Amino acid sequence: MLDFYTFKHFQHYPHLQHLVTTKSSKMPYDFSLALHTGENEKSIIGNRAILQKQLQTTDTLHFIVANQTHSDNIQVITEQETKGWKNIHDAIEKCDALITNVPHIVLTILTADCVPILLYDKKNHVIAAIHAGWKGTKSQITTKTISKMKHTFGSHSKDIIAGIAPSIGKCCYEVGGDVAQHFFHTPQSFTQINDKYMLDLPYLNKIQLLKSGLSEEHIEMSSHCTACEVDTFFSYRKENGCSGRFMSMIGLTPSPTSINLLGIRP
Repeated sequence: MLDFYTFKHFQHYPHLQHLVTTKSSKMPYDFSLALHTGENEKSIIGNRAILQKQLQTTDTLHFIVANQTHSDNIQVITEQETKGWKNIHDAIEKCDALITNVPHIVLTILTADCVPILLYDKKNHVIAAIHAGWKGTKSQITTKTISKMKHTFGSHSKDIIAGIAPSIGKCCYEVGGDVAQHFFHTPQSFTQINDKYMLDLPYLNKIQLLKSGLSEEHIEMSSHCTACEVDTFFSYRKENGCSGRFMSMIGLTPSPTSINLLGIRP
């Protein structure tokens, strides 16, 4: 039985689809959805087909997958087309944030500890999906994505709601001073233990959302740590370099959604 994590405040919008996948021991590779990590391609595409079937409405959906490189590159999707879903060769290159206002498009992010952030401009019907590891967080990719939404689509901060999906928490994300130094300007984001630092990437991205003008009540934090909950989510750190990835996704559809979810995590 497949289980998904969803955000409560996104569920209020019938033309918005979203979900975060979780592990399933009954599926190939625990239901990993990554094509870039060396697993059997047919098995991963099969996992994606099962996911697509459960998401499918009466409308044909087009899935966008990016070749994530821990950059601050942002791609605006303007056409109804599928990229990187059935093979890795046509994925969006060197990109860590996706934005669109095109119906039938589903934006996706693959992670196994990094922070996935989903955004929805409820007035202009613009969506975004962001991948923020420490390098992307340092480069302010979340701030830059919101700025791109404003510049390209006329979005306003007061209309944007955000979901910060499961990612490694401050409880488990130990880094050295070479990484932590980039965040010394936000002392609440880390705890120093001798010469190591426990870094809070979800919090740092929340701060970027707040500084971009989003209301506190429009930001929903999952509060699930991938390393603590490794039975449910892939964790590169906890699993000593695992190759599995779970997927966070968000899409627009003109028709009210009727997603065939077998289970939803609160």
